[in-house]
Amino acid sequence: MSEYHADQWFTEVFDSHGSAFALKVSEKLHDVQSPYQHLEVYATETYGNLMVLDGCVMLTDRDNFLYHEMIAHPALFTHQDPKRVVIIGGGDCGTLKEVLRHPGVEHVTQIDIDEEVTKASERFFPSLVASNDDPRAELLFADGVKWVDDAGDESIDVLIIDSTDPVGPAEGLFKTDFLKRCHRVLKPGGVMVQQSESPLYHSGTIIRELRRDMQKAGFDSVATLPFPQPVYPSGWWSVTLAGKATDVNAFREQAAANHAMPLEYYSVDAHRGALVLPPFMRKAFAAE
Repeated sequence: MSEYHADQWFTEVFDSHGSAFALKVSEKLHDVQSPYQHLEVYATETYGNLMVLDGCVMLTDRDNFLYHEMIAHPALFTHQDPKRVVIIGGGDCGTLKEVLRHPGVEHVTQIDIDEEVTKASERFFPSLVASNDDPRAELLFADGVKWVDDAGDESIDVLIIDSTDPVGPAEGLFKTDFLKRCHRVLKPGGVMVQQSESPLYHSGTIIRELRRDMQKAGFDSVATLPFPQPVYPSGWWSVTLAGKATDVNAFREQAAANHAMPLEYYSVDAHRGALVLPPFMRKAFAAE
């Protein structure tokens, strides 16, 4: 549930956890109902522009780098030599930009069902779409689940599921059957990563179930990496990696330490630290 009053505050209420998050806004910049979801963009006083989908905060200028760097770089530094990358979702193009920072990547296909998200990003978040014209990038507006169904066996190195919450258009991306299809299209040594909600709110539910379903789908290893995200429920978020014939609890530390990318959060130390889960998360996962 969300509320907005002109020249006041945009508030997203998380009824199930008795909490809320609010940003002071100065004006509404954009409002469109796509065939899939309701998209709004606001100007805020301290977080830059704010994108909202179906009343849920998706990103802001100020803190989106946290999410985009952590959904992209741990997976790419975990894979031994990522060349072909596929992003399901990610219509704001921030994850695409981070993937394309890796010079060894030869081709990235991004499949998002809702073109309105990319159009809004082009207008209101230009820094996120800065790499869209990279010749290695291919942007498709289609059903990501169907795209995976049609993809060839063992044809992808890294698969990034950059989805919204597991409701509405993104609900099918959290199902065991879809994860099995993801396993099929990854090459041996392949890595999958999926945004996996709040460690504080969802460790014993969504995250634990996703980890179990990844294992049921045939993945040999899983790792959940928490990181701060002020505008998301609880202010804390996570991504979960799964490896096909590879251990996602290890990564190319020397490469991660020596990269020349202008990153703001991800580092070799941040990656190492994120792999060390706090006791309450380990306890939640203990019954896997």
